[in-house]
Amino acid sequence: MRTLLDPFLLALVGIISLAALWPEPGLSGGPLHFEYFTAYGVSIIFFLYGLTLAPEKMRAGLLNWRLHVAVQIGTFVIFPLLVLGAGMLGASRLPSAIWIGFFFIAALPSTVSSSVAMVSIARGNIPGAIFNASLSSLIGVVVTPLWMAWFLAKGGIDMAVGPVIIKILLLVVTPIIVGQVLHRPLARWTARHLGTIRLVDRVVIIGVVYGSTADSFATGVWSSHPPLFLVGIAAGAVALFTGAFATMGAMARVLGFGRDDRITMQFCASKKSMVMGVPMAGLIFGHGPQLGLIIAPLLLYHFFQLVIVSMVAGHERRTAGDAG
Repeated sequence: MRTLLDPFLLALVGIISLAALWPEPGLSGGPLHFEYFTAYGVSIIFFLYGLTLAPEKMRAGLLNWRLHVAVQIGTFVIFPLLVLGAGMLGASRLPSAIWIGFFFIAALPSTVSSSVAMVSIARGNIPGAIFNASLSSLIGVVVTPLWMAWFLAKGGIDMAVGPVIIKILLLVVTPIIVGQVLHRPLARWTARHLGTIRLVDRVVIIGVVYGSTADSFATGVWSSHPPLFLVGIAAGAVALFTGAFATMGAMARVLGFGRDDRITMQFCASKKSMVMGVPMAGLIFGHGPQLGLIIAPLLLYHFFQLVIVSMVAGHERRTAGDAG
């Protein structure tokens, strides 16, 4: 029940409800000009990510190259291929924005904090999880927009890759670099205020979600779909996570990974980052009524991946205890 009652998840539900009931403050061009918050809040998120990313922890897991290659291929190649396979079976007949949203999940990097936390609970390879989750975030800065440019072009939608890459360099890469430069001199301050840093990170994400969904509610995008539409997206998110988790586990076994590396492979390569996904969605797709629909699958995927993985992690921990 702890995951179900996670304050951050409850806050997300609350802010989406607020956007549905009172979208006006979050509208693009509205009285608060929330589009600036959603645009430049991205820089705050990635500055904090760079500030808290410890290079020494990355180095600790560097030598297990087979695991690293497998996790990154699973995250950025196998996962997108799973979604494309689902499209060949009929998933591509979903409304365009929702189908784009599901592929956007596939193109995203892994989570960092929750992947490492769940691997720790399951007694997996923690240094490997830290290295791969962090590396995935850095790779995603480049690979995610390139995947989306290819996918949108395949669907007949032009995406100006150059301006998007420039935005990402300015609003994502530069803040990460600045955070990394300041990591060592501010290490003690960061350690003392880690709780506050995480709170600021979450508050910015909640604000970005509000701004991203307000336009879609105000223009009636959601009201044009039947009530069971959201249930269908949720079912799709559960099916996608379950399929990805099973595929990564099978891949780890084929590669001959031991229990610890298998857990890291499954948890890191199947979990996708909402913290990176929501801000990057605004940079890639722009701010408009369809953005709320595009990020809806990601929000639901994030919720269900936490619920399911927490249960699996607990089971793995009990199994490890019994084995010991």
